[in-house]
Amino acid sequence: MLDYITFAAGLALLLIAGDLLVRGAVGIADRLSIPPLVIGLTVVAFGTSAPELVVCVQAALDGAPDIAIGNVVGSNIANVLLVMGVPALIAPTVTQDRDAVRNTIYMIGATMLFIGICFSGEVTRLFGAILFTLLLIFLWESVRGSRNGTSELEQEIADLEGPAKKLGIAVAFTIGGVIGLPIAASLMVDSARSIAMSWGVSEAAIGLTIVALGTSLPELAATVMAAIRREGAIAIGNVIGSNIFNLFGIMGLTALVSPIPIPEQVMHLDIWVMLATALLVLVFVGVRLRIGKRIGATLVIAYLLYGWTVFEKGSVALAG
Repeated sequence: MLDYITFAAGLALLLIAGDLLVRGAVGIADRLSIPPLVIGLTVVAFGTSAPELVVCVQAALDGAPDIAIGNVVGSNIANVLLVMGVPALIAPTVTQDRDAVRNTIYMIGATMLFIGICFSGEVTRLFGAILFTLLLIFLWESVRGSRNGTSELEQEIADLEGPAKKLGIAVAFTIGGVIGLPIAASLMVDSARSIAMSWGVSEAAIGLTIVALGTSLPELAATVMAAIRREGAIAIGNVIGSNIFNLFGIMGLTALVSPIPIPEQVMHLDIWVMLATALLVLVFVGVRLRIGKRIGATLVIAYLLYGWTVFEKGSVALAG
């Protein structure tokens, strides 16, 4: 029971610290008159993914690389099946964004490149540097190629309401986030390993499901709120951007800290599920398919079936 409480506490602290870091860092950048474009490319883009990043880095440093790789792959799968599926149960989702097809093709390319790297058996520091460089190129091209890129970034910054706009509190928020994130990550990784042992499943299975789902909660919460406001199309853009950032940014930076070996369980099933879900997004945006309640329910059920399969294979892998 203590492990479950520790995991829940670590997850709660992770989400709070991540939010504090973004609000504080954006507040400081804004007070220093840093251009919105620069803030968007650095503080907002990297800060919102800080929880996933610190969990992966902590797992790699603690000798639990299976949790790190599982977190990235599992989050990408959860993003498509849950983050797109659950909001569709509330309100139909359809995208009219012209950039969606292009960005989805980037996501599929990133997925295929990552799968190719997986066949080498390890995400080395060289591969990590390549992935991170590709992320920087993607971010720059996305903003430069979007006619409304700067105004969208300004709106995103303007949406960060609260005391972080005062410099002193912004600094306090930033310090709190920087201190809280590694503590939360350590709590989550340690408790996740203990839970895996008590359940008799592999660490990869825990990373692919519980850890990945936990770090995907901010995206899920944001898209649910968007669906309630009848702005469900935001879900697709969030999924595409998050998945690219997970593969290029989080996996790239984590591998730069410590090379990540690829577990057999992930090679046999999960990377292919991740590719299938990426292709599914292309179908949605390519034909501008209306994602209603039936499709949303199908996506959610597919995720539950996937989670059950992961635990089954994780138990077999550990027994073997």
